Amino acid sequence: MSGWTKVAKLADVAEGAAVAVEAGGQQLALYNLGGGEIRCTSNVCTHAFALLTDGWLEDGVIECPLHAGRFDVRTGKGLCAPIEEDLATHPVKIEGGDILVELP
Repeated sequence: MSGWTKVAKLADVAEGAAVAVEAGGQQLALYNLGGGEIRCTSNVCTHAFALLTDGWLEDGVIECPLHAGRFDVRTGKGLCAPIEEDLATHPVKIEGGDILVELP
């Protein structure tokens, strides 16, 4: 069963920023891509343990700070070596200034 969980306020995630949150025992990353587009992925790189929110976000792509692997935050798709596994993504909705994420 899945459900929507409030993870942050919209005001807490500046445009162009990646912010770490925890919900449902999971480490998540929220990304504000501008124009009201908020995305959510796992915050842990699939190649080696590193928090993606410590990396570089540009044009909807997050670069892992450890080995420079890159992921598309809209789809979770790994875009280059050393990435061999895509990121988990989670649906996001905004309600009254709150960011909610659908968790399994």
